[in-house]
Amino acid sequence: MVDDHSIFRSGLRADLDRSIEVVGEAADVPQAVAVVLAQRPDVVLLDVHLPGGADASGSGGAEVLRRAAPHVPDTRFLALSVSDAAEDVVGVIRAGARGYITKGTSGAEVSRAVHAVATGDAVFSPRLAGFVLDAFGAAVGETAAADDELDRLTAREQEVMRLIARGYAYKEVASSLFISAKTVETHVSSVLRKLQLSSRHELTAWASARRLL
Repeated sequence: MVDDHSIFRSGLRADLDRSIEVVGEAADVPQAVAVVLAQRPDVVLLDVHLPGGADASGSGGAEVLRRAAPHVPDTRFLALSVSDAAEDVVGVIRAGARGYITKGTSGAEVSRAVHAVATGDAVFSPRLAGFVLDAFGAAVGETAAADDELDRLTAREQEVMRLIARGYAYKEVASSLFISAKTVETHVSSVLRKLQLSSRHELTAWASARRLL
């Protein structure tokens, strides 16, 4: 767990699922590199802005990746930052992080993200996925989704799909569309099934790539 605020590290450690063992902590770039190389953890929760790096701007997360990742090929890095700026997201992903979530994420969601990254998945807070798609060319030059893809969805499912893909919670979607959260859940399940997707993260990527957000 790499973050320069000890209070945040303590709070997050307490909120993580009991199945996750924290094997080390670090507060700056040199500490982070040393701990990662010594412990070789399955996953590193990595803040983006860290002191102690060569870059005076404090964007040390990417530097940790450049210095440590080549020596720990079985370790995966998950960025966890208060920043949702596109340059921060793209910077650490280019450096080798497998995902990026914001500090507004709950302990339970962070725990799920850690497990997902540990098994090889890429995880992003829904509102950040578009930055990555744009930066790596997935969305460049894409036109709207083919009619036959959207035709699989009812008008209501399309409304729900767009809101969920933008990162809204079920309760927020329900309030916006004047339906129940349970109905939203039913629509999301139907959308994922019809589009052959397995999660809302994949749905965000699917919608963003087709300029539907």
